[in-house]
Amino acid sequence: MSFWSKVIAITRKDALSELRTKEIISAVLVFALLVILIFNFAFGARPEAVDLVASGMLWVTFAFAGVLSLNRAFIVEKEDNCLDGLLICPMSREVIYVGKVLASLLFMLIVEAIALPVFALLFNLPVLTAQLIGITVLVTIGFVAVGTLFSALAVNTKAREMVLPILFLPIVIPLIVAAVKASELALAGKSWGELYPWLPIIISFDVIFLVVAYLIFAFIVEE
Repeated sequence: MSFWSKVIAITRKDALSELRTKEIISAVLVFALLVILIFNFAFGARPEAVDLVASGMLWVTFAFAGVLSLNRAFIVEKEDNCLDGLLICPMSREVIYVGKVLASLLFMLIVEAIALPVFALLFNLPVLTAQLIGITVLVTIGFVAVGTLFSALAVNTKAREMVLPILFLPIVIPLIVAAVKASELALAGKSWGELYPWLPIIISFDVIFLVVAYLIFAFIVEE
C-alpha cells in the first residue's frame, strides 16, 4: 500500500468508529451550541456589544470545542490497547499522524459547519461569507495539526484531559489571536486583501507546525 492509501485507511477507521459510536461529534457539537447559546443570552440583547466581541465569541467556542475533540483523538486506541497495534503495523509513524490529523479535521469541520449557521442565526451576523469560511478552514488545519501532536503526547499521562489544554493552548495563542483579528475584519465585510497581515500569519503557522509536527511525531508517540 502507498503512503496515502494507509493514511486514508486510518482516517476511514476513525470515521467509521465515530459513525458507530458518535462519541466525538455529538459531544463537541452539543458543547459548541451550548456555548453559543450562553453568549446569546449574555450579549443578544445588545447588538452593539455583539459587533465588538463576535469574533472572540466565535473562536472561544471553536477553540474549547476543538480541545474537547482532540482529547479523544488517541484515547480510544489507548483504552482498547489499539495504539500498540498501530505502532507495530508495517508503516511509518508519520502515516498515523497524517491519518489522525485528517480524521480530527473532518470531525471539527463538521461541527463548525453546523455551528456557524446557528451563530449567524442567533446573532444576525454575516458569518457565512467566503472570507470567514476560508479563515475557519485555515485556522482549523493549524489547530488540528498541533493538537494531534499534543494529544499523542498527553495520552500516555495519567491526567491526559488536563495535560492537553495546558500544553496545547499556549502554543496556539498566536493562531487564535490571528483568527480573531482576521474574523473581525471578515465580519466587517473586508476583502481578502484587507485581511493582511493576519492571513499570512495563519498560513505560516499552518505550514510551520504541520512540517514540525510531521517530523517529530515519531519521537513523541514512542515515549
